[in-house]
Amino acid sequence: MPVYEYTALDINGKTVSGIIDAESARTARQKLRASKNYPVTVKEVHDTAALKKPKSFSTMRSLSRVSPYEVSMMTKQLATLVGAGLPLVSAMDALISQIRSPAFKKMLAKIKDSIVEGNSFARSLSLFPGTFSPLYVNMVNAGETSGALDIVLDRLADITEKQQALKNRIRSAMAYPILMSFIGILVLFLLLTFIVPNITSIFSDMNQTLPAPTLILIDISNILKSYWWVIGLIAAAILFILNSARKTVKGRYFFDKTKLSLPRFGLLAKKIAVARFARTLGSLLENGVSMLPALEIVKNIADNTLIANAVEAASKEVGKGQGLGVALGESKIFPDLSIQMIQVGEQSGKLEGMLNKIADVYEDEVENSIMAMTSLLEPVMILVMAVIVGFIVLSICLPIFEMSELVR
Repeated sequence: MPVYEYTALDINGKTVSGIIDAESARTARQKLRASKNYPVTVKEVHDTAALKKPKSFSTMRSLSRVSPYEVSMMTKQLATLVGAGLPLVSAMDALISQIRSPAFKKMLAKIKDSIVEGNSFARSLSLFPGTFSPLYVNMVNAGETSGALDIVLDRLADITEKQQALKNRIRSAMAYPILMSFIGILVLFLLLTFIVPNITSIFSDMNQTLPAPTLILIDISNILKSYWWVIGLIAAAILFILNSARKTVKGRYFFDKTKLSLPRFGLLAKKIAVARFARTLGSLLENGVSMLPALEIVKNIADNTLIANAVEAASKEVGKGQGLGVALGESKIFPDLSIQMIQVGEQSGKLEGMLNKIADVYEDEVENSIMAMTSLLEPVMILVMAVIVGFIVLSICLPIFEMSELVR
């Protein structure tokens, strides 16, 4: 359906602007008049060639790539507008006119039109599951039901910001080691493929036995020089096979189990997953979502099959009347500290606050662990590179030393 950008006058004579979807410009004007806005200009938006084709919601989902940061900022602004007393539709109109992303602007226009047609805000958000997660939709639904939508939106923005901040800190901490590893591998590849063969070719005319390190270096260099493309194809094939296997149920389970079993990295992945679990569950419970639906939502957004299975099993036990802490403890996956804190929260009647504390504790531990690992990883990388370069230098220098001995 085409999207139109409009400028109109409201019943008080003030100029308003925004975007609206309609079958034609005439229909757009009729929609505006029905909402007591009198159109001044109505112009169809042509952002990309894809807009010329009719779109369903599924097509919109596939084309739109909205970052979590954009969603967080939109949520914070919408919370401010709704908290100031603006009706939801008016707040959406004011928000749409300020959004810069064309894809996000059209998405919000679809959501606003769905609300105007009589659907709830949560129902309208659920039309775009690629952008608005089940956590987001269910918290909005709880906010609408309780009449505290502005408070819920503000908390949603805080949750999104905290999760994004944690991801950014992890990426920032890992950026340097990953970059240095890539540069080191590239330098070694160029060194062994192009530079070492030119140097070792001098030794081919020598009628003497070369040292074992030199022979090993020459063999490695010859293999890389002649079959580098085969090695590249094999690496690409392995990555493709692993990626395909990860998409299967058994493959995903194997990878997730392996991830949690790795020394140090497994504990780190577990802490990240537990922090996400606690933050999400605590926020849902705080905003009026009952325990069993909240656990179902948390299970669906868990990034690990084993943890999702543990939450599902715990949900069944909680449905039978068992405590959450005891039910989660039976899986032997959640750390003991988190289980103890959940049990204390249940006994004190402050489970929501305790879950948020668990998230804070593990997010801090994750950040500290990553900083410690990266600080340890840097000297290890330098040591490994030094050993490899030292082996290359030694392999080249040994025959030269032997030649100098023969000259004497």
